Amino acid sequence: MTLDLSNSPSPADLWEMDRAHALHPWTNFGSFEKEGSLVIARGEGCYLWDAEGRRYLDAVGGMWCTNVGLGRKDMARAIADQVERLAFANSFVDVTNEPSARLSAKLAALAPGDLNRVHLTTGGSTAVDTAVRMVWYWQSCMGRPEKTDIVARDHSYHGSTYLTQSVGKRPGDRVAEFRYKEDGIHHLTPPNPYRRPEGMSEAGFCDHLVAEFEALIARVGADRIGGFIAEPIQASGGVIVPPEGYLRRMWEVCRKHDILFIADEVVTAFGRLGHWFASEAEFGVVPDMITCAKGLTSGYLPLGALIFSDRIWEGMAAKGERWFTSGFTYSGHPVACAAALKSIEIIESEGLLENAAVVGDYFLERLKGLEGLPLVGQVRGRRLMVCVENVADKRTKEPLPDGVNESKRISDAAEAMGLMVRPIGHLNVMSPPLTITGGQVDFVVETLEKAIRKVTDELVREGHRIG
Repeated sequence: MTLDLSNSPSPADLWEMDRAHALHPWTNFGSFEKEGSLVIARGEGCYLWDAEGRRYLDAVGGMWCTNVGLGRKDMARAIADQVERLAFANSFVDVTNEPSARLSAKLAALAPGDLNRVHLTTGGSTAVDTAVRMVWYWQSCMGRPEKTDIVARDHSYHGSTYLTQSVGKRPGDRVAEFRYKEDGIHHLTPPNPYRRPEGMSEAGFCDHLVAEFEALIARVGADRIGGFIAEPIQASGGVIVPPEGYLRRMWEVCRKHDILFIADEVVTAFGRLGHWFASEAEFGVVPDMITCAKGLTSGYLPLGALIFSDRIWEGMAAKGERWFTSGFTYSGHPVACAAALKSIEIIESEGLLENAAVVGDYFLERLKGLEGLPLVGQVRGRRLMVCVENVADKRTKEPLPDGVNESKRISDAAEAMGLMVRPIGHLNVMSPPLTITGGQVDFVVETLEKAIRKVTDELVREGHRIG
């Protein structure tokens, strides 16, 4: 097909350019080559417009990240001013820049406990990748070079580099065509109370999970396990809120065995749960490291950070002759750091943590009303991090066959009514901007209910038993 690029491309031209040339993250080749992509043209606040001019309320929040909302002139000015002042400076070895230094100090001030040290990266994957290697580095500095194994959970997502996708283990992410690091990485049962063994109380399930961790340590050896990584709430793996006391007890096991506790807060930080960081404020844990990204810049520019304790810094810096040979060309990028500083300022000045708490509680309360629908097994999450899990049988919690693709059908139906929700497996996931209002919440819930009812009717007509 010959495209006319002499003027601004038409929506059809853009669709074809993308379909003919782009490889998207998590591309499904069959559907992509047939259907192409939805071309997004602009955004403002909680809304997106496609290239054809249709408006959508983006209840996905980009990808867990557009915390202060889109199209903000104050963000644009801060970014433009920094581009004019200093568009780039490397931060290797002994060079820094003003936004990088200011952001590092600000993150240290916001983080819990003695997490006063910051390594800036390019995003969440590179922050987690660095955290895992820092476990190896620190344990070696402490005279324990064999203490390098990492413990994670099934249904976790920690990034898409070779190392971080090996540490994570979300259904559907592992494909036969890729290779993964298997040695030195262990996975535990996900702390999903909805899927706990039948007849087991939630407290008993928590006991079971902690005992499983202790049994793994006994089997592998505490002298080999260097770090444990956990999302406070497992995000893409199912918006899994752990049982009461679970994270605190897992942290206590880590302390007992000199295992570093990494809190992967790439999603939960910067207001999604109504706090700067969720680990201590929501779950009573001061981890050894926190990884973050996404809401750090509200999605305006790519940036990630690993925030870690003075104790780790002191262990690595002892004697003074070591080199920490990890980092990225764009670590501490001045423009990205300026965007992060401005995003944090907006969250503070506009009371968006408080809004996320109040409107988020209302959001979850309204969504809980959908549990009366035959297709809905559970609504779960916390504040502005929620999902609807679809099931064929509410009593047994049996899902529909994967090929039915009911969650994608629900998201497509919602999209046709001006609402974007994210389909993941048998879930419809939502993480809207922190600026969302109660009225917009009402629209999300009412539209999603219509979409679920529409798809349920279609499934019944197709012969599926629902309820």
